[in-house]
Amino acid sequence: MYYVYLIECRDKTLYTGITTDIERRFREHSSGKGGAYTRSKKVERVLYTEQFDTRSQAQKREVEIKSWRREKKLNLTKNVVG
Repeated sequence: MYYVYLIECRDKTLYTGITTDIERRFREHSSGKGGAYTRSKKVERVLYTEQFDTRSQAQKREVEIKSWRREKKLNLTKNVVG
């Protein structure tokens, strides 16, 4: 399984990525071993995850979400039923 995730950073910016393990990837971001962006911004919390069967599907969704404005990304997180 692959996951697209949306993380909120301490400065309230949003980071979108893909992984096979959400908890591990969040720990990596939190410890400074994630991407350069989250190393400099410091992560706060995972706002959203979406599951996919293939890496290709996850990458397509990641690209789509990354192209969105902040407001649309936040609306995505509000539409999650949980």
